[in-house]
Order: sequence, then C-alpha cells, then structure tokens
Amino acid sequence: MFIANACLWTVKNLSTSINALIQFSYFCPMSILKEAGYLLQKDLKLELRSSYAISGILLYVFSTIFIVYISFRKMQPDVWNTMFWIIILFTSVSAIVKSFVQENSSRQLYYYGLANPVSIILSKILYNIILLLLLSLLTWGAFSLVAGNPVKDTSQFFLALLLGSVGFSITFTFISAISSKADNNATLMAILSFPLIIPILLTLIKLSANALRLMQDTGVQKDILILLSIDLLLVGLAIVLFPFLWRD
Repeated sequence: MFIANACLWTVKNLSTSINALIQFSYFCPMSILKEAGYLLQKDLKLELRSSYAISGILLYVFSTIFIVYISFRKMQPDVWNTMFWIIILFTSVSAIVKSFVQENSSRQLYYYGLANPVSIILSKILYNIILLLLLSLLTWGAFSLVAGNPVKDTSQFFLALLLGSVGFSITFTFISAISSKADNNATLMAILSFPLIIPILLTLIKLSANALRLMQDTGVQKDILILLSIDLLLVGLAIVLFPFLWRD
C-alpha cells in the first residue's frame, strides 16, 4: 500500500512538473522570438514570391502623389506635411488590412496547432513595420521629387517615420485580427482604429512640423516619449489580448 501511494505521488508530481515545463516553454521569450522569426521569414518569402499586393500599394502611392502634384503644383511646407501623413495613413490601411484577411481558415487552424499566438501576432507586427517603413521612405522620396523636400532636420523626420510606422503597424495589425474574426468587417475596423490612430497621427504631424521648422517646439523629447509610450501600450495589449482572440 505504501509503495502504491508512493508511486501515485511520484506520477502526480511528475505530471505537475511536465505541465509546468510545458507552460514555461509556451511562454518562454526565446522560443516565442524564435517562432516569430520563422513566421516572419515565411511572410517575407510569400510576399516576394507573389508581389501583387505590393504592386497594388505602390500604384496607389504613386497615383496619389501624382494627383497631389497636379492639384497643388507649388506646395507650402505645412500643406506638404499634412498631405504626406494623409498619404502614409491610407497607405498603411491598404498595406496592413490584408494581414489576417489572406490567411484562410485552414491555414489558421494549422498555425493554431503549430505556433504560439504571441509569436504569430509579433511576426505580423514586425513584418508590417518593415513593409510600412519601406513604403514610407519610398513615399518620402517620391513626394520630395515632385513637390520638393522642405525637411530641415532629416534625422528627426526619419525618427518620426520610424515611430509612425511602428504605431500604425501595431494598431492596424491588431484591429485587422479583430476584423478577421468578424467576417472582415471594414466598418468595424474603421470604428476601432479611429480613436487609436488620431493621437498617434496628431503627435507625428507635430513632430514632423518641428523637423520642417514650421514651429519651434522645445518639447520634442516629450513627443517622442508619448509615441514610444503609445507604441509600447499597444504592443502590450496586442500580446495580452490576441491569444484570447486566437482561440475563437
């Protein structure tokens, strides 16, 4: 009897230890980052193999810039700043809205049994950051070619581009995930993203206006900290809430 109880106690403790080990490996940062890296490579290879989406986005960007050039001809720096971020905003929507739309139910079920949901959302966010940063730099170059380049502080403007790409990517990626669970409801995506994007957009316009020397703002570091805080808050919310969304 004693031996049976001892064996039962050993099996129970071993089971508890295995479950704890599984949970630890499930939430281990290294394994999550490794999975996210593999998923990021997969997304990049798929995009390079089939570049229809990128071609459509580039066509949209160049068409919009050409229409702006035809409409304004000579553009004041404040108008340049506003129009630039409007183009970036709608380019972000066009580029990121397909994050989860292109994943059919069978592929999502395959990912559900293969990867950690945190790895999936991180890989999508990283991919969209890379894509949007490249599109932002390309838009900056094309816009400067046809409408001039009034930017006085290049490093500060590039920092605004980087922070804007990160903020837009995190926001639209997570909203796209929610929208995909609601039959890709575009209205839902617009309603949910609007209150999150407005503070990011206003801060970016203010930061870039300072880079164009349209204003002498001594609180540049404060604006950068605000953008970083918003980005970190959105990343945290995405990491915490996406696993619950992924189970449905």
